Amino acid sequence: MSRIGKNPVEIPAGVTVNLDGHAITVKGPKGELTRELHPNIDLNIEESQISFTRPDDNKLNRSLHGTTRSLVSNMIDGVTNGFKKQLQLIGVGYRAQLQGKKLVLNVGLSHPVEFEAEGDIEFEVPSNTEITVSGISKEHVGQVAAQIREVRPPEPYKGKGIRYVDEYVRRKEGKTGK
Repeated sequence: MSRIGKNPVEIPAGVTVNLDGHAITVKGPKGELTRELHPNIDLNIEESQISFTRPDDNKLNRSLHGTTRSLVSNMIDGVTNGFKKQLQLIGVGYRAQLQGKKLVLNVGLSHPVEFEAEGDIEFEVPSNTEITVSGISKEHVGQVAAQIREVRPPEPYKGKGIRYVDEYVRRKEGKTGK
């Protein structure tokens, strides 16, 4: 039995969960998320808990059991608390600005790079070298943060670039002269 999949997911007060076939809709104070789940995993909604069962111990069903439980749990967490990813810009002249709902990055390229806040994604720029990406979908927040980081990933020699706040960049020694 899957250690993660066998644990039920608690439904907090103020959150409603609707199951329509294999599509699950979660509504909460921060918004609404909908996801199509795999038909092999059965969901049972009882009072304030959701439990997950699989038909057999087939390899596919075993892998889907815990994954489905984690996806639904993240949906419930997202509509109640939301998710955040924090990035920082390291480098001389690197800065970020917020223009309306648009994030503008100046990171040593010949042109500024712009990101539009789509859907539930919100950008915050507490200082001109820090960016916070927040939203209700964990998957979407992580994807947007990864796209921002991809503009100028941290390099190992000087450490310049865009990195996550908790990311460790292993530094390398440069060339040695004679």
